[in-house]
Amino acid sequence: MNNTNLAVRARSPAVSGVGAVGLAFKRALVSQCHPKMLAALLLPFIIALLGAIVLLWAFWTPLTGWLNTEAADWEIVNQVDQWLLAVGLFSIKLYLIPLLAVAILLPMSGILGLVIAAVFVMPIVLRHLEKREYQGIVRQGKYSTAVGTWNAIWVGTLFVAGWLITMPLWLIPPFPILLPIFWWAFAFTRMLRVDAIIEHATPEERRFLFSRHNRQLWLIGFCLSLINLFPPAWLVLPVFSALVYAHFSLEALRQLRSQSVLDAELTGSRS
Repeated sequence: MNNTNLAVRARSPAVSGVGAVGLAFKRALVSQCHPKMLAALLLPFIIALLGAIVLLWAFWTPLTGWLNTEAADWEIVNQVDQWLLAVGLFSIKLYLIPLLAVAILLPMSGILGLVIAAVFVMPIVLRHLEKREYQGIVRQGKYSTAVGTWNAIWVGTLFVAGWLITMPLWLIPPFPILLPIFWWAFAFTRMLRVDAIIEHATPEERRFLFSRHNRQLWLIGFCLSLINLFPPAWLVLPVFSALVYAHFSLEALRQLRSQSVLDAELTGSRS
């Protein structure tokens, strides 16, 4: 390659930082409108819906019974409940227990849908994107299915455990808002950052990209967790989040490999 071509490539600006995050969301929104990606919405949605039905059917009665028993020892709740009944209003426990049960069971079905998206939908997303926008990126990943599945399982397990362990803090403002945002940001980031790049990047490239773009990856997870606060978004988030992480990660990998080639060529041209 001659020096003129090298100069042109060296002047080509690479989008980075918050701009790269915004670009990934913009590209993901366009990709989500493709018929193939719209059809991909069905699998995680159906799995999450069936999971919610099974969880509610199997655990609603024992869970609400256990919560009622535990609520008998919650002094603050009992005092508020007695005060409300004394002034002729309603029992707070009548509404608090079902809300707590829903807050426990529905995230379980949601994380199940995200696991399905990470393991089964992400490969569909990657094949779709590499044919259209990332054709030059060679697949160099190893043991992608095993590593991706294991990562989805341990992240999903830690999410469930962390969600349940920190639920008592929901009684203390502003934790009812902060904790769901944190745990869903954790789930999106730690699960999808791996599946988005594992088929294309080598282990060394993955570690480098995770280190270089750690803040941007968490920013994506934080933005998605904010969107997740609105129930209508639950229909599209499993696939849309996969698209955002795939666009960001594949673009970052493309820039990394282009820069590596450019540095090698520049070094060779000087020698």
